[in-house]
Amino acid sequence: MNIAIITIINIKKMIQTRYDTANDAFHRLYWDLSNDGEDFGDTKAFFNVGFYIDNPEEMKIKNSNALKRDWKEEYAEAEWQWYLSGDRNIKKLGELYGKVPGIWKRMADKHGDVNSNYGWQWKRNYQLSNVIDKLMKQPNTRQATISIYDGKEMNNYRHDTPCTYAIQFTVIDEKLNMCVTMRSNDLWYGFCNDQYCFASLQCLVAAETGYDLGTYYHFAHNLHLYNKDIKNG
Repeated sequence: MNIAIITIINIKKMIQTRYDTANDAFHRLYWDLSNDGEDFGDTKAFFNVGFYIDNPEEMKIKNSNALKRDWKEEYAEAEWQWYLSGDRNIKKLGELYGKVPGIWKRMADKHGDVNSNYGWQWKRNYQLSNVIDKLMKQPNTRQATISIYDGKEMNNYRHDTPCTYAIQFTVIDEKLNMCVTMRSNDLWYGFCNDQYCFASLQCLVAAETGYDLGTYYHFAHNLHLYNKDIKNG
């Protein structure tokens, strides 16, 4: 029997910190943020929020008439394939999906390049291949990490600052667990697609290393909903 683990946010609100699937997490956190989130700029936010997803392979977000969230798996898969390509130009995403969403156009520089293509970040310094190698050679390693946020490039971020700091993999009882740490995460748009790509990455690394799939832990310093999206509820 699953027992919900509870954490206290700003003493005012208790939220569940373990979910079966990403879909469960999304729908529960939507209502929690809508009703109890702190006013923070043009959002409702929780701070320093972490939660487990026990079945990360179940990545689909179920669309809801109540929320009017038209999540498209074909887009999430295209974004994942774009990350895998290591090509940070939005033209590649357009080729994979048929068009480029406006959010990526706004973040791209004049050449069409973005910093927030996580695949470009983990491929350019061979971080992903190094993680797989370490996990296979030393299962108890604490060094199977991918760094996304590069302090040396802060001046280049401006309108395109990666939301994710780092990804870490840990093998426990022959299962590959993953922890994603984010500085900021928009639940409505970002989380739905981010978790799909990160869970796909976890599945890929598990397949490459031969471990069973473990849990996915998702941590965000600022987890939020924009007020305009709350109106959709």
